[in-house]
Amino acid sequence: MTQSAKNSRPQETVHVAPGAPGPPVDPVAPGAPELADNNIFPMTDDDLVVLKRIMEGTARATGESFLHLLVQHLAGAIDVHYAFVAEFAGSSSRVQTLAFWMRDRFADNVEWDLVGTPCEDVIKGQLCHHPAQVRVLFPEDRPLVEMGIESYLGVPLLGADGRTLGHLAVFDERPMPRDPRRLYVFRIFAERAAAELERLHADARLRESEHQFRDLFEEAPIAYVYEETSTRFVSANRAFMDLLGLSPEDVPGTCGLSLVAPAPDVQGRVHESLASERGGKDRGAIEIELRRKDNGTPVWVQRWSKPEPDGKHTRTMIVDITARVLAEREKARLQQQNRYLREEINAEFNFEEIIGASPAIRRLLRQIEQVAPTDSTVLITGETGTGKELIARAIHNNSARRDQPLIKLNCAALPGGLVESELFGHEKGAFTGAVEKRIGRFALADRGTIFLDEIGDMPMDVQTKLLRVLQEKEFEPVGATRSMKVDVRVIAATNRDLARAVQEGAFRADLYYRLNVFPVVLPPLRERGEDIPLLVHFFLERYATKIGRRFDHVSPESMARLIAYAWPGNIRELENIVERAVILCPGPVLEVDAGVLQPTLEPAGAASTAGGDGAAMPVTLAEGERRHILRALEVSNWVIDGERGAAKVLDLHPNTLRSRLKKLGIERSRHASS
Repeated sequence: MTQSAKNSRPQETVHVAPGAPGPPVDPVAPGAPELADNNIFPMTDDDLVVLKRIMEGTARATGESFLHLLVQHLAGAIDVHYAFVAEFAGSSSRVQTLAFWMRDRFADNVEWDLVGTPCEDVIKGQLCHHPAQVRVLFPEDRPLVEMGIESYLGVPLLGADGRTLGHLAVFDERPMPRDPRRLYVFRIFAERAAAELERLHADARLRESEHQFRDLFEEAPIAYVYEETSTRFVSANRAFMDLLGLSPEDVPGTCGLSLVAPAPDVQGRVHESLASERGGKDRGAIEIELRRKDNGTPVWVQRWSKPEPDGKHTRTMIVDITARVLAEREKARLQQQNRYLREEINAEFNFEEIIGASPAIRRLLRQIEQVAPTDSTVLITGETGTGKELIARAIHNNSARRDQPLIKLNCAALPGGLVESELFGHEKGAFTGAVEKRIGRFALADRGTIFLDEIGDMPMDVQTKLLRVLQEKEFEPVGATRSMKVDVRVIAATNRDLARAVQEGAFRADLYYRLNVFPVVLPPLRERGEDIPLLVHFFLERYATKIGRRFDHVSPESMARLIAYAWPGNIRELENIVERAVILCPGPVLEVDAGVLQPTLEPAGAASTAGGDGAAMPVTLAEGERRHILRALEVSNWVIDGERGAAKVLDLHPNTLRSRLKKLGIERSRHASS
């Protein structure tokens, strides 16, 4: 035995009743030679058999079972009727038994205060031996007195750090003479009991720690999962299960990749992350779109993974960022919507209100009043420049959607391949040049109204997708794998004869019928001559104020000239002519030069040819449009773009005019010399 071990042995206190002869010197008392080191008291064969039987009897037991077997064997080895092992019970002045052997059975555990009992000295760190007269020495210990206990032997149980964990004691109704072998056996049992008690305390601390960590793991607001490197789940906490719609039974065996939204870039990033984890490296956060297992609802998360040393498992933490992603998407949608609306606000509209008092205008206003409060699809038809967008705005502004945006798209102003992207948006990388995600016009118009101008020029493949939106209220952005739901009212407009386009196979019949729920036909300006003076004065006031000039009135000659003109460009042409006159005329009377008007330009649909009897014979709409465009090209010397180009004269977008030329087969080489 080492010197430090010798010094840590509890000191022995021997108590003798008053008048009793003093005890003989105890060979194991302080200052006496150590039994095990000096072999002063050699073990007999019987002693060795007893110790072997005791060791074998307790070797396979732990915890409560070990302590029970220990006190049972201790009582037999020392030949006493009572033995127990005890620990503190909440304070340093109170103890409770963990195992209590009473004669031939295990008794119920008991708890008591140390004051006035022989255990008090033991707990203070001393081996306490009372060979006899315990009842006399401790009269306040009523249980010992009532049981007729005569002798007592106890020893403190010390931990590795020297702390007192509890004590081991034996007692009997008979005297317990001092016996070195008995004390030796008793110390062996005490060391075994102390070691087991310290182990039990360590286990208890470990269980408490595990319980706390388990509670922390289970109740943590952050989702955790323990998974194989193949993303097959092993265990997960409640936050993880709640986030992904998993039941406890779903967790084992569920593959994380099966919950990843099927986007190639996302799958690629997950595989890249797993490959890095298999390399033993910590991964930074990656954002993944997942689908809940129970209902398929999308969930966006950030994922951190740390590989285990075994190379087969990872510990993964995921944070729900769905609210942030949706907020960012809504913010992006609103920002793009705001940019669009700011552009619209900054642009000069043709009209700020509908001007006119003719019967045709009154009929039109009644139609707007009827259809505006509904969500019905409206198809506005009329010649170029009659104010189709103005009517669309009037319908929107008088509807329940007035507080939501009115988004417009001119289907003829874009190449056919871009119309779908503009309408429905596209994902990053959906096609060459798609360097970032784009939100389409339908998404911008959600809960509002979309105005599709020049609907007759929409490509056939886009017509199919538009029909789906009208029927099912959903669409898929270009390159996306999921559908988007929208609540959008559609107002379409065209200057083409869609019924004829359907017959010619240039427009889908089913889409035409879906659009033509409530048709609104805008009359050309030549059919509402009584409105021309009102419109002239309206535009005169607008542009005079804009350039800071004052005009009292329009000359009668100019007004008569304006009323008599056929207005092939309709109201848009009238506005341009008034603006030009305001700029050129010094005032205060507005004069419109006859040369400003183009008598050779006839309105589409108004062109005619002479029959055999000299009567005017009408021509087809396409032929009238063809002649009208040709005359504009001749006037502009076949220049399309610019201030003096044919597109400006016809008030068309240059790309729209080019599309018309191609469709009508108009080429300069065939018509320039005619």
